[in-house]
Amino acid sequence: MDWKVFLATFGVVFFAELADKTQLVGIGMAAKTGKPLSVWLGSVSAYIIVTVVSVFLGAIMAKFIRPELIRYIGASMFIIIGFLMLFKVI
Repeated sequence: MDWKVFLATFGVVFFAELADKTQLVGIGMAAKTGKPLSVWLGSVSAYIIVTVVSVFLGAIMAKFIRPELIRYIGASMFIIIGFLMLFKVI
């Protein structure tokens, strides 16, 4: 295992997910249902599946598209979505 890659990925994902809407959903669901273990298991299961899909897609895309292009496309999508949200289009 490449611990440098592991720790870098952990750090980026941890801070990116900190206080985002996924956590707010978890807080709300746990408060509403009163079943924090079930909410935690559902959240973790969903995130595992999303992560598996994204890692496999990334690995497949890297075979056909340069990683720099993927980064530029991702950054452009964030900027476009940000502008659409800013101007209340979405």
